[in-house]
Amino acid sequence: MLPVRSKYKIAKRLGNAVFEQTQTQKFALSEARSRKPRGRAPSDYGRQLIEKQRVRYTYGLSERQLSNYVFEATKDADPSAALHRSLEMRADNVMYRAGLASTRRASRQGVSHGHVTVNGQRITTPSMVLRVGDKIAIREGNRTSPLYAGLAEAEKRAAASWLSVDYALLTAEVVGLPTYSAAEAGLDYSTVFEFYSR
Repeated sequence: MLPVRSKYKIAKRLGNAVFEQTQTQKFALSEARSRKPRGRAPSDYGRQLIEKQRVRYTYGLSERQLSNYVFEATKDADPSAALHRSLEMRADNVMYRAGLASTRRASRQGVSHGHVTVNGQRITTPSMVLRVGDKIAIREGNRTSPLYAGLAEAEKRAAASWLSVDYALLTAEVVGLPTYSAAEAGLDYSTVFEFYSR
């Protein structure tokens, strides 16, 4: 997992959407109080760097991982959609989007520790890319763990539309592909491509 020293400092620079813990009203009020007016607008490079860092921290990727995803996405006819699809279809992100973990960091830890199966096979690789028809589930031996025991009863956030989730069995099936919309995703991938094309 990518080590993060100060989530609150990073979130103040990149925006509160990069970490789930900073998406609170208290953090927003604190940020508004401490925000100082800037003398001038950031340069093109500064804008591109900030957007690239937002994508990195949102998905918990290293610099090398993100550059590899960007390189592969540039081969596609619609690079932004291809990059979004690659990031969203990672096993750790699918667990988070399905509501089987409270944060991406928790879902990555669950996958790394072997608490998760894909199509009945135990996995330990958070970056494993899932396909339509794949089923991800919490292993039977881990369902009674305090991490997952309350998921079936808890009120869940809405799962992504491309997932079919059964909270009673703690399973999710990929039934479609995620579609990219800059407004919905909150990330501008075209700026990231500009950064890497320098």
